[in-house]
Amino acid sequence: MAFSYRDGVLHCEDVPLSEIAERVGTPCYIYSYKAIVEGIRSYLLPLAEVGGIACFAVKANSNLAVLRAVFGEGAGADIVSGGELFRAVRAGVDTQKVVFAGVGKTEKEMEYALRMNILMFNVESWQELELLNEVAGRLGKKAPVAIRINPDVDPETHPYIATGLKKSKFGIDMEEAEEVYKKALSLTNIEVLGIHCHIGSQITKKEPFIDAAERLFSLIDRLNALGVNLKYMDIGGGIGIRYKDEEPPAPSEVISSIKDEVKKRGLTLIMEPGRSVVGNAGVFLTKVLYVKKKAEKLFYVVDGAMNDLARPALYNAYHEVKSVVQKEDSSVIADVVGPICETGDFLAKDRKLPEFEKGELLAVMGAGAYGFTMASNYNSRPRVAEVMVRGNEWFVVRERESYEDLIRGEKIPSFLLGV
Repeated sequence: MAFSYRDGVLHCEDVPLSEIAERVGTPCYIYSYKAIVEGIRSYLLPLAEVGGIACFAVKANSNLAVLRAVFGEGAGADIVSGGELFRAVRAGVDTQKVVFAGVGKTEKEMEYALRMNILMFNVESWQELELLNEVAGRLGKKAPVAIRINPDVDPETHPYIATGLKKSKFGIDMEEAEEVYKKALSLTNIEVLGIHCHIGSQITKKEPFIDAAERLFSLIDRLNALGVNLKYMDIGGGIGIRYKDEEPPAPSEVISSIKDEVKKRGLTLIMEPGRSVVGNAGVFLTKVLYVKKKAEKLFYVVDGAMNDLARPALYNAYHEVKSVVQKEDSSVIADVVGPICETGDFLAKDRKLPEFEKGELLAVMGAGAYGFTMASNYNSRPRVAEVMVRGNEWFVVRERESYEDLIRGEKIPSFLLGV
């Protein structure tokens, strides 16, 4: 396991978290290199059997060291912005393994991606396709595309991270797909290569993936009859992780369920894993500032907050909270809350926890995905440090921000200075 107790102290690989806290301070994120590598290999190995490609979802964790670890194993990148492409390139990605999704790509982002020679754009609307055709024409290039289809499959997850239903902003409805593909073929600077879908995130059953794939196979066959021959089938990401008591499928289970149909059609299968690669490879380390007792409530006020880890406040998401120094029992009901001036600033609510004292360290588990990437400077709080552990060594892979970093780029106009 990436995180385990040894001699009564929680370790990441062979390093006690207390050692990192003492040297780096709190709050901070800590990632296990070994767990990240094992996570991406769980996709790369079964995909290799069908000649497939794993494109890591950069939005899950975009730290350069994390990306470098993933790309070093042979994975590509799933990006949703020009900034994510910039990060991926800096981390050494093979741009011929980059897919670009997102409903709101700008001209500037399209130009950048075309110049970087990415594998393909996952196009989400007809107007986007037209604009991409214009941009590619100006550059004297052909833009490689897959059309993102909305298969209207219920992923049985949190509504904020369900992306494949008809009411979602993402993709093109199945009923419109054939017409959009025919129009795409008529565009001079567009090369139609694939089909794409992404039904949601934190999905803990394989059946929604199989259902979505079957709908895509049916559409692919209809498109083939119309003379539209596709090379790539991208079924997105979304396999969940264990936060509490979930039992998500292994990537190999999903891949093995559809691989025969993929092979039969001569397609290259693409998957876009994110959370399932890095989620349980990271923790958020924080310290108890105060123990606050009220008539009907017990609060552990910690130095980490919703600006550092937004998932509990945003989704009411569950993250296990562990004591860094192992305790025998959990005997009190308490909230773990941060310093932010918001009632919604909590990391755990009404949770059965041990009795903590001021100064003790807590580890918020399963924080490697959608943790730092969603962090902000709300309340003018500097963003925290990030640390990567490999065996008995650890490295600061992002320095803690300073107060000066908070105002970098800001200027007070002269009229306010009386000049």
